[in-house]
Amino acid sequence: MSNESAQTLRALIAGEEMVVVPGVYDALSATLTEQAGFPAAYVSGAAASVSLLGRPDIGLMTATDVAAHLARLSGATSLPLIADADTGYGNELNVRHTVETYIRAGAAALHVEDQVFPKRCGHLSGKSVIDRDDAVSKVRAAVRARGDDDLVVIGRTDALATHGIDEAVERGRRFADAGADMVFVDAVEDLDQLRRIASAIEVPLVVNVMANSRTPVLSHAEYADLGYRLAIYPIMGLAAASAAVQSALASLRDTGLPPLDAAGPGEIFETVGISKWLRWPDDGPRPPAGGPATAAVSDVAAPREHVGARR
Repeated sequence: MSNESAQTLRALIAGEEMVVVPGVYDALSATLTEQAGFPAAYVSGAAASVSLLGRPDIGLMTATDVAAHLARLSGATSLPLIADADTGYGNELNVRHTVETYIRAGAAALHVEDQVFPKRCGHLSGKSVIDRDDAVSKVRAAVRARGDDDLVVIGRTDALATHGIDEAVERGRRFADAGADMVFVDAVEDLDQLRRIASAIEVPLVVNVMANSRTPVLSHAEYADLGYRLAIYPIMGLAAASAAVQSALASLRDTGLPPLDAAGPGEIFETVGISKWLRWPDDGPRPPAGGPATAAVSDVAAPREHVGARR
């Protein structure tokens, strides 16, 4: 089965440039990520839980929740989407169902982890992981479940925090042996650990970057020099949006005025392509899911009659 977004992602991973992947939490953030020129986007389970449920990342999102979220995002952007599949939401049969569902929803890649279900954010304390053989079995199930699809399967381990660096490395190696295309050791705590992981695991590696958390924050060039191929920034956009909204609300509360330098409706609608929508179908193919708009709203011709109107 052809999966063009997965093929695109595979080419990026095989290329010379470090693949820098911001996290997205809704269709607007996905659109903005594409407009900013990034090559892919990360569908963070933590960001989804916070933005969709208003709850922390402690395993409350279901596979159905995330798949629906993923489908909306894939409709908003042409970027390859790397999806958080948590623990696969159960045993190997659940992993198979999750993989098949995520493929239908538009995933280019997903990662399956070895935490005890229900899991929690990898940068929180109090994690537990399943036995190594069971973890490897889940990764093997994900690889088998993709069939002839080009989906990139990433094996993630949280064992560093619970069992130490040796066990984390061994699990990463075993994930690679089970067919994982990439390995993701989460919550790495220092440069020595980053180097040890990169020197010991032969498949391409993912690094998880979050400000004010466990892993050292470096430039993506520095991660590349250490031996990593793909850097995800799961909650960067969500954190920035949260700070901006809090600031705007404080302004309204304290001064009685909204921020007067904020974008107006025309600019917001232009960000998501109103000109192309209103010019269609006279200007050719359907509007893209995302991408920069090409004309000001004031320049757009009046909309046509309603589709159901008779002439």
